[in-house]
Amino acid sequence: MTPALLAWPRQAEVHKPVPKSKIYAHAHPSRAVRERFVSEVDQIVWTHKLAPETVNLPSRPGVPEIEVFQVTLRTDDWSETVLRTIDRAIPFPIVFEVCVGERVRSVAAYKRPTLAGGSQWVVDAYFATPWQPAQSPRAPLPTALDLGSLYEQVLQRQIGLAARPGELLPQLVERANAIRVLQGEAGKLEVRLRQEKQFNRKVELNQQLRTVRNEIGRLLGQPDANEIETP
Repeated sequence: MTPALLAWPRQAEVHKPVPKSKIYAHAHPSRAVRERFVSEVDQIVWTHKLAPETVNLPSRPGVPEIEVFQVTLRTDDWSETVLRTIDRAIPFPIVFEVCVGERVRSVAAYKRPTLAGGSQWVVDAYFATPWQPAQSPRAPLPTALDLGSLYEQVLQRQIGLAARPGELLPQLVERANAIRVLQGEAGKLEVRLRQEKQFNRKVELNQQLRTVRNEIGRLLGQPDANEIETP
């Protein structure tokens, strides 16, 4: 099995603690979000800077460099709002390594400058690898010709969904998000189906669930998704 985490190059090491106050100063979070930082976040460390001078790869528009941040949490009960706030404060793509106790997972969103230009960035939905023991083996960085290509390959690992022929990263992210939404709908339909007592209504819910599952299968490249039995 391929390791879920990446081995970041030693020459790209930074290992600088990032005070929460600096995040607040740049992201201007609400009081409620600042309270989340206090209750959920133990420490933020900028661990690596993947840039032309550190990894010998040229930059690309939208990806001048890639940052790696280690976020150590106080609790398993945490919110993506914390990561999104850090992303708003840092004007570069970020890969987070989120640590809770002796476990770690990689979390990242597709982040890109707005089409209007300026200093604003768009941060899409977050994708995470499974939790791993902190000392788990790590995979080498993907081979890339520039930082943009490296970023795309790192995100594809996060998403865990193979790109279709000719499918660009924005399209892959859109498809992965659509699958995530449909999976949520399927989960709700499954709950309603189990709770429903009327036969006719169970048949109707079953058909809705079959339709959603077939659409998930289509997006995953599985034309015949598994169907549940008609009640």
